[in-house]
Amino acid sequence: MTTPQTPIHSGFTASSTTSHVIRGSDLVGKVAIVTGGYSGLGRETARALLSAGARVIVPARDVERAKLALEGLSSVEIEPMDLLDPASIDAFAARFLSTGLPLDMLVNSAGIMALPDLTLDARGYELQFATNHLGHFQLTARLWPALKQTAGARVISVSSMGHRFSPLVFDDINFRDRPYDPWAAYGQSKTANILFAVELDARGKTDDVRAFSLHPGGIPGTGLEKHVPVEALKAVGVIDEYGNPNIDPARDVKSVPMGGATQVWCATSSRLAEMGGVFCVDCDIAPLMKEQSDQFSISENHTEGRDKGVAPYAIDPAAAAQLWSLSELMTSVKFPA
Repeated sequence: MTTPQTPIHSGFTASSTTSHVIRGSDLVGKVAIVTGGYSGLGRETARALLSAGARVIVPARDVERAKLALEGLSSVEIEPMDLLDPASIDAFAARFLSTGLPLDMLVNSAGIMALPDLTLDARGYELQFATNHLGHFQLTARLWPALKQTAGARVISVSSMGHRFSPLVFDDINFRDRPYDPWAAYGQSKTANILFAVELDARGKTDDVRAFSLHPGGIPGTGLEKHVPVEALKAVGVIDEYGNPNIDPARDVKSVPMGGATQVWCATSSRLAEMGGVFCVDCDIAPLMKEQSDQFSISENHTEGRDKGVAPYAIDPAAAAQLWSLSELMTSVKFPA
């Protein structure tokens, strides 16, 4: 298939950190919103953007918890918002729009992974799809007027190589007619993140808003892995027998600063000017997968020398357009782009 998934040889590597990527950047006067910005990769992203002078706003379901987590980053602004509550998303966006500020960077970093049991939100939607995709779809739609105000604004969707667990199963998103599988549910939500970036970029580039998705790496200790059995993490070498992280970027097991590097690079790199709709890994554009495996496992995700490409189904324009229409239907939000 014809694809823009061609590495540009950015000069960074799997070992690069947020400090490497942000060095020399001047973001004074720029405004960023980072979901999930009070823990893990989101917090590291907020820290890096602040270090370059950006104004950073972190929406949080638990504001007091966020304040404690961000004590060392006193200039971060914290606002209440719950990605599973459509009214809360609308209220947060309305407050931001009322300031009249343009929005330069929207980093959709919040997420959940591998819930052991099928869990539905108040609307009856599978929780990983609702959190990882639908909440961010609605948030981006509501913030669109502010994104349009900025020449070269960017929307960053933090996906995962876990998109290989599953394509979008359009006729059964919510596992009503098939057995629930934690990794299949996570996989289709991460595929949705990539497809969203594909379609958002196609629609938004006429307004000079570009979209990117990415795989940050496997990062133990962020809390995202809390539903994964410890023995499974040990078995694939993500943590050692004592529970300590086995940091090895060659195997895609990264520290938090390494893991945050690709999303910061996507949000700020001048190398990506006039580009968009691509899936990135290790601070570069990822290639297309050489071969499509029928099965993908957590162990494959941390095997040295694995294919770091994106699955063809995750960048398929037809699937991206179909997801867009479905997302508007599921959220009752007509996207203005």
